Amino acid sequence: MAKKQKKQSGTGGTPATVALTAAGTGYTVHAYDHDPAHPSYGDEAAEAMGVSPDRVFKTLVAEVDGELTVAVVPVAGTLNLKALAAAVSGKRAVMADPAAAERTTGYVRGGISPLGQRKKLRTVLDDSASAHATICVSAGRRGLEVELAPADLAALTGAVLAPIGRE
Repeated sequence: MAKKQKKQSGTGGTPATVALTAAGTGYTVHAYDHDPAHPSYGDEAAEAMGVSPDRVFKTLVAEVDGELTVAVVPVAGTLNLKALAAAVSGKRAVMADPAAAERTTGYVRGGISPLGQRKKLRTVLDDSASAHATICVSAGRRGLEVELAPADLAALTGAVLAPIGRE
């Protein structure tokens, strides 16, 4: 069962929650016990929180024409690389090397948050997010999610909204 916690203070949080607090953005933290044997980080988060998988979004890092780009898509679907490239006026997208994604964002795979990254990367949020009052994204470590309004996520990351996910 997920534990709910309202607004963490800026101390002791992850870079993502620190960024949210510093921006004065409303959010809720959901913590749960991460099972390393679970086959999908996103599905595990949705199950643990009791939230529909279409409201839980995964953060993926891809390379578009050689530039690292963050894609935020529902865990229930997959990333359409061609649509991601088009969303940032690129020609070709491929998934980034996991080590490069971790090094650049400052987060570990399965815990990469679109917020509070070591180096701010251009970000594309699947437009299905706007159908929900709030969505959940990684708060910066496995077993920790943050729930916030999609418009707040887009504003804080400078995200472009585009149809980049597919079921």
